[in-house]
Amino acid sequence: MHRDVRGWRVAPAPDGRGRPDSPAPRAPHRSRGFLVFALALLVINFGSVLLFSPAAPPRVKVPFSPYFITQVTAGRVASITSTGDAIDGTLKSPEHIPGTTATSASTTLFSTEVPSFWNNDQLSALLQAHGTQINAQSTTQSTSLLISLLLGFGPTLLIVGVVIVFMRRAAKAGGSMGALSSFGRSKARRVDPATIRATFADVAGIDEAKSELTEIVDFLRDPTRYGRLGGRMPHGVLLSGAPGTGKTLLARAVAGEAHAAFFSISASEFIEAIVGVGASRVRDLFTKAKEAAPAIIFIDELDAIGRSRQGSVSLAGANDEREQTLNQILTELDGFEPAEAVIVLAATNRPEILDSALMRPGRFDRRVAVQPPDRQGRKQILEVHTKSIPLAAGIDLEALAASTPGMVGADLAQLANEAALLAARRNHHTVQTADFTDSLEKILLGAPRGIVLSTADRERTAFHEAGHALVGMLTPGADPVRKVSIIPRGLALGVTLAAPDDDQVSYTREDLIGKIKVALGGRVAEETVYGTITTGAESDIERVTAIARQMVGRWGMSEAIGFVSVISAEARGPFISGQGETSEATQQVVDEQVRLLIDSAHREVSALIGAHRVQLESLARALLQDETLDESDAYSAAGMPGRSADAPPVPAGAPGTDERADQDPPAAGISRLS
Repeated sequence: MHRDVRGWRVAPAPDGRGRPDSPAPRAPHRSRGFLVFALALLVINFGSVLLFSPAAPPRVKVPFSPYFITQVTAGRVASITSTGDAIDGTLKSPEHIPGTTATSASTTLFSTEVPSFWNNDQLSALLQAHGTQINAQSTTQSTSLLISLLLGFGPTLLIVGVVIVFMRRAAKAGGSMGALSSFGRSKARRVDPATIRATFADVAGIDEAKSELTEIVDFLRDPTRYGRLGGRMPHGVLLSGAPGTGKTLLARAVAGEAHAAFFSISASEFIEAIVGVGASRVRDLFTKAKEAAPAIIFIDELDAIGRSRQGSVSLAGANDEREQTLNQILTELDGFEPAEAVIVLAATNRPEILDSALMRPGRFDRRVAVQPPDRQGRKQILEVHTKSIPLAAGIDLEALAASTPGMVGADLAQLANEAALLAARRNHHTVQTADFTDSLEKILLGAPRGIVLSTADRERTAFHEAGHALVGMLTPGADPVRKVSIIPRGLALGVTLAAPDDDQVSYTREDLIGKIKVALGGRVAEETVYGTITTGAESDIERVTAIARQMVGRWGMSEAIGFVSVISAEARGPFISGQGETSEATQQVVDEQVRLLIDSAHREVSALIGAHRVQLESLARALLQDETLDESDAYSAAGMPGRSADAPPVPAGAPGTDERADQDPPAAGISRLS
């Protein structure tokens, strides 16, 4: 047994010294034994009431007349007890009461009801004349004081008790202020550095953005390295780009590379109906991040609270919730010390609408544009998303990347996942090229519909799609036709897909005119063959109008308008600054120029299809026979020479842009005409 320096035995001593401190005794009313005892008392009390309360004998309901009156007249009723109009009676001897089952035993107990129109004086005289004992009970039964208190205050006490229980639980979760303190706490999700698996190796296709963020990673790893030379790292980094380009993944990769705590929150989560709550949450978020430094605060969809305040009018005045939250973010960004290893990363799809106070130096003073990947970037993204997918030996990711211009990381991730699911449904051991091809068609075109077209509608659809394809083959500078189909998919009865050989970042006037002509090919083919028009060219008309209007009002491709922007910022899309303010006369000129462009293209397409009517009918007949034509089959059916062998292979079913072309012509995108 061990001894201390003074010689005392401490394992423990007989008098208790050396014994470990016992836990503090719990309050008697909170102990488990007390609760069990109270519950047992309640059960015993309830059981005794059920066991010892007298049970009322069963009575047979009988008609007042003639049965009850007959029994009283015959002198067979010994006594009655009246409670209001209800009568409980007892016969002098047991009898079998008519109306009951034949096997039921005889009884002396019965009950009946006195009709409201009956003469009570006559009934009393009849009972007295035949010696029937008459008893009575009060219709208002007295209750005890305890029962009255329980019935009066029981519900109120129950509600108060429930409120107290919830308040105690909220107090345990939110500190001394209870629910009020937790209401103003940040809702950001914290991810510890040890659990972050994303690194720059998981981010592909956006090498320029990764290189700009490498410096941020070095700063978070060693903040003093940059402070020695008097440098100051940016407080905020703004990631801007189209949806799905990988902004959130890039932010997590920065945290994974820097081994920093990661706080993620959407900007809309700051806003509440109560003014001041958002600002409180901002303060709490930055306080937690500074305590966990090095740390990264990621605010997604920053434009939800960072929208420009210029020209905005609030019904509640300038002191509204969104503006207070924005002001608090600006204050926190200004309050960073140079040595604090906390970086704010924010993402938005619309940087042009952000408030100028956010963009000034000292706040979000570094901006990283996350652009859609090029062909090599798409190949790298596909390699990342197919690491865990067993691929067949013949799959060429290079060709697949070449067939998907305009697609971003999220689109390619969906493509790889859909191909794996489709291969599993087909019981393949590996994912094959056909799985990727069919998944590509399903994502962009939709699953084939089971609609059965009439012979006339099917033939008209074939000529419509043949018109698109033929104009695309004959128009210089138009994107090569990749696939033509008259199988109904989604909302379209047929589709024509065209994709460029290389990624495009800009368009010439001739390129845009070519797109207009190809979109007009379907309607012109119907006019040429049938002499009438249908509603099937709705999406083509929208696409043609959008391209022509932007050529005139945005890109300065009309001599009548010249080098002037006349389309408002909302109508032009992201990344275009300035607000177009034009007169009504200028807008009328824009409409006239748009009409001239489309009419001119329509005349040229009509002449082109009229001169190649034989090729149009040949292509339409091939579509009616096979329903779907790949690139080589379409050119062969139209009697057109095949494209150069140097062109990159494109799998059948290349994806297309949205059917409704109300945005810019996609940079390096694919046209889908229906």
